[in-house]
This record gives sequence, C-alpha cells and structure tokens, in this order.
Amino acid sequence: MTGRERLDFDPIERAGTLWEKHVGEASAMRVATSVMRVQQLLSAEFDRVLKPFDITFARYEVLRLLSFSREGRLPLSVIGQRLMVHPTSVTNALDRLVASGLVARKPDDEDRRRVFASLTEDGRRVLQYGTKALTDIDFGLGALTVGERDQMFGALRTIRSVDFED
Repeated sequence: MTGRERLDFDPIERAGTLWEKHVGEASAMRVATSVMRVQQLLSAEFDRVLKPFDITFARYEVLRLLSFSREGRLPLSVIGQRLMVHPTSVTNALDRLVASGLVARKPDDEDRRRVFASLTEDGRRVLQYGTKALTDIDFGLGALTVGERDQMFGALRTIRSVDFED
C-alpha cells in the first residue's frame, strides 16, 4: 500500500476465516478477492510509472499492440478484439492518443467505413520509454520468481480460457 500505513494482518485472510465461520468454504473467495486486490495494486503502480509519459496502461496497451502489427497499423475493431475491450473504450483511448500526437487515424482507402490506427514517431518514442519503465519494475511482479510467475500465468490462463480456443 504505497503511501499508506501497512496493516499488521492480512485482511483477505481474516475475511476468509470469517467467511468460513459464517458462510462456508473460503478458498474461491480468498483467491478471487486476492486477484482483485492485486489488479488494483498493479494498476496503481502502472499509472505511477507511466504518468511521466502522459499515458495510462490502457493507452500503453494500444501503443504496444500497434507496434506488434505486421503492417504498422490496425483497424479499430481489431484493437478492441485483441485487447478484449468495448469499442467505446478503444475510441476513447485512441481519441486521447491522437490528441497527444502518439497515434494517427486514417480511413481505409478501399472501405471508407473502416479506420486504421498507426503509431507516430512520438508514439514510438513514448512506447519505448513506457516499456522501459514497466520492465524496470518487472510489471509490478518483482516479488515473484520467474517460476512463480509462470505457475500463476498457467493457473490464471485456465480461468481466462473462456476468451479463446486452444
């Protein structure tokens, strides 16, 4: 808890004990609540290290996805699919990235209904600095070994498999 006094007990563990006393088996509640808390901690840490570049993690993800594209551009619909976010979220992120000069929008010459997004030179520069900032903090997971990260990824992937076919 950055900037706050640390508790002298684990509140999720305590909630689990109380859950078992009043409701029943608590393993699922403990894990789900822990995942949600870790998400809050990671989001706050990502925001902190990306703030100097005037981007959020959601905008960083768009920049990174565009950098991975074969043609250096992607249709907005594909960005939403790959990031698994609502089209409104993609539009919002892109509006801000375009306004910041980090991304350019261009209508498809063959289908005017389709719009492509691509990185600008400033976007590539911010992406490089943002990537360094995130990797310097091990994406907030420095307390875990590589083996523990791999194990956690595997366990969480099982839950996330509703999003994809193997």
